[in-house]
Amino acid sequence: MPAARTALDPARLTVAVERLFSLLRQGNPPNDISLTAASTLRRLEREGPRRLTELAAAEGVTQPAMTQLVQRLEREGLAERAADPADGRVVLVRVTPAGVELLDRRRAVRAEHVAALLVDLSEEEEALIAAALPALERLAK
Repeated sequence: MPAARTALDPARLTVAVERLFSLLRQGNPPNDISLTAASTLRRLEREGPRRLTELAAAEGVTQPAMTQLVQRLEREGLAERAADPADGRVVLVRVTPAGVELLDRRRAVRAEHVAALLVDLSEEEEALIAAALPALERLAK
């Protein structure tokens, strides 16, 4: 017999995640890149090189907007375009080592910000969040 599910309120979870997202944004480094640029770089880091059309669809922007974003990321040395080894007619976008370093720095700054927020939690609350991390990570795939 399957275990009974707990009553997790999706609306309440949504509000909490939105508020956490806002708090994380406040922890962005000064003069940081845009949210779409950061999301695009994270996607390239996580999923590997992608076509512009795939990136645009995944990020919910138009292809011209993604083209402009990728051009800006290229100028900043954070991404680059290269021919697909499997099909030389296809151009793929990939994150550069400098792009990965930028993402690592962003994560470190945000982690410090989150650590400062965690200080206000009780040990029990912190343990509950730690226990929820695997489920949250699975949701975020």
